[in-house]
Amino acid sequence: MSRAAVPGLPSRYPIGGQLPALYADDDFAQRFTAGLDTVLAPVFATLDNLPAYLDPRVTPTDFLAWLASWVGAADDPQWPEELRREAVVRAVELHRWRGTRRGLVEGLRLTLGVHAEVTGDGGATWSSTAGAELPPEPSAEILVRVWPGREAQVDPDRAREIVRAMCPVHTVCRVEVLPGPPADEGR
Repeated sequence: MSRAAVPGLPSRYPIGGQLPALYADDDFAQRFTAGLDTVLAPVFATLDNLPAYLDPRVTPTDFLAWLASWVGAADDPQWPEELRREAVVRAVELHRWRGTRRGLVEGLRLTLGVHAEVTGDGGATWSSTAGAELPPEPSAEILVRVWPGREAQVDPDRAREIVRAMCPVHTVCRVEVLPGPPADEGR
């Protein structure tokens, strides 16, 4: 990414107008400070617009990948620009929910535009009584059912890749791609 100077960009803070009255009519002082204004105008313009560069909703498109790297967001240059911006905006929220049902469902909805349902608990067991026998070892498999949402079809390989990246390491995640919402959901 590079930012070049804009030819003829006026300075919002011309130095010549801030000089003491003694130099107001001095042609050399005014021309000299006008040259400095030309050099400083892009710096002032960048600093004045810095909040816009750091806001993923309005930042220049070539800054999106850079902002995504700051917050650890998924950024695929082949995604539509609005989806890339939304991924950066929601990155911190999705990191908070990483490894949970909600995080997996939201991540799939954001990146693929699909609906998802997650069943299974990843093999967690506990007892509310101290010293009691633990219940039998549950299955560590998690089933993720995915069906079309904003997209007409679901890319099964991409869905598996995202589920594999977002599921906790100790679990086995199985992905089923459905043509529509599950019948038991009544959607």
